[in-house]
Amino acid sequence: MAATSNSTDVPDGYNTFIPGTITTPDRVETRIGTPDFTDGFPSDETAAKVFDNLDFMRAVEVFLQCVPPASMEGLRTGLTALGCDAAHKVAIADRLLDSTPLFLTGNTDTVYAIAILDLHRDGPTVVEVPPGCGPGTVDDAWFRFVVDMGAPGPDRGKGGKYLIAPVDYEGDVPDGYHVAHSPSHVNLLLLRGFLVDGKPDAATAMFEGGIRIYPLSAAEDRPTMEFISVSGKAINTIHANDHSFYEEVADVIHREPIGVIDPETRGLLAAIGIHKDRPFEPDERMLDILSDAAAVGNATARAICFQTRDQRAYFYPNRKWKTGFVGSDYRWLDGDGRGGRDMDARTLFFYQATVNTPAMAIEMVGAGSQYALSDRDATGAFLHGANNYRLTLPAGVPAKDFWSVVVYDPQTRSELQTGQRLPSRNSQNASGELAYNEDGSIDLTFGPEPPSERVGNWIQTVPSKSWYAIMRLYGPLKSWFDKSWVPNDIERI
Repeated sequence: MAATSNSTDVPDGYNTFIPGTITTPDRVETRIGTPDFTDGFPSDETAAKVFDNLDFMRAVEVFLQCVPPASMEGLRTGLTALGCDAAHKVAIADRLLDSTPLFLTGNTDTVYAIAILDLHRDGPTVVEVPPGCGPGTVDDAWFRFVVDMGAPGPDRGKGGKYLIAPVDYEGDVPDGYHVAHSPSHVNLLLLRGFLVDGKPDAATAMFEGGIRIYPLSAAEDRPTMEFISVSGKAINTIHANDHSFYEEVADVIHREPIGVIDPETRGLLAAIGIHKDRPFEPDERMLDILSDAAAVGNATARAICFQTRDQRAYFYPNRKWKTGFVGSDYRWLDGDGRGGRDMDARTLFFYQATVNTPAMAIEMVGAGSQYALSDRDATGAFLHGANNYRLTLPAGVPAKDFWSVVVYDPQTRSELQTGQRLPSRNSQNASGELAYNEDGSIDLTFGPEPPSERVGNWIQTVPSKSWYAIMRLYGPLKSWFDKSWVPNDIERI
């Protein structure tokens, strides 16, 4: 093997047998410029440049990995601003979740009841779920699944008592409770109630009359439940997309027990100045880096969501409909964990959605829910509000409970704000507005102005804005899972 060296002059008496593949040349062309070395020692300028780049790379990775806790923090602060500052104060969409409040891909067609639990403040917390409750879920501060309630939960929609306790709780548990342990202090409780005769009244009455949330220690002196309407309220529950994103994450880390995340993630956060027991105080240099990293992280998340390169995201080889659960695992473990966690798939979900449960990811015929997203028309072009479109759903839409189609703003990933309070259509057709075709199929239309006929099938768009759609199936049937029923693409007309 020929001897190699970074230096042209080798002193007498020295032999150099250093393979070229393991040396560092004095100058190396890279995407961050041309680092400068002297016999492998980086210059001061090079060291400063690569450390800036290292901080930037880690900050981008923090953005992508920490969308779930930042999103949970956005929900917590938004609901607190609404007045839901205690577990017994429940936000309720008593007039449905319209487009005024900002919620990541919220649903217009179920009655939501939402509470923030704090196990550090209240200790083990009881949640009494009434009979008839639809799908409900508790997620921890990192948006990891804790337990299902209602129809997909152990009470199977018959109602029951749940105890949400810290992971280290060793106290007594009264008989008759479904017990779940959470690694975090803050937890999100979200329950859904179905419409009756197309109206939210019965579900609202069920929740207001049947939900009870209280500390186990206060079982004999329960606080009076309070229900605060979120319908029509201008609140924001979405995480930041600038450098304040990192402040949201730091708040979560400061509040939660250290074991809520693994040492590697704690180390990644510490690398950009986010520590459990220290204030987050980035200097001017770091603030500039964090601002740039948040912009790149946001752009990356948007590309992962709306320009995915993972073909597994598509339900069908010849359609534009995509899943939010790439890999069909609510933990985003690729190949049952043998391939590790699919971080891009997790980002694809959490950048545009909330509430994490197996009932949304796995095959549960007649229970749970399934979701399909489309942001392009049949030609592959992004959907735009200035155009008119048609979506034909073949007869026999595979939903035991109901189906719906809701349109969203890709900027906010919240309901598109149009002249319609509820930018959606669903099969709970109490008013008889929906018109079906003779073969049982249905044509939904989208556009800025109402059509001359079948206005009840029309969803309004905004001429200056793009949009995308999510089709929901509650109680999905076998024909959805075996793909014998296939929705058409959205077609421009």
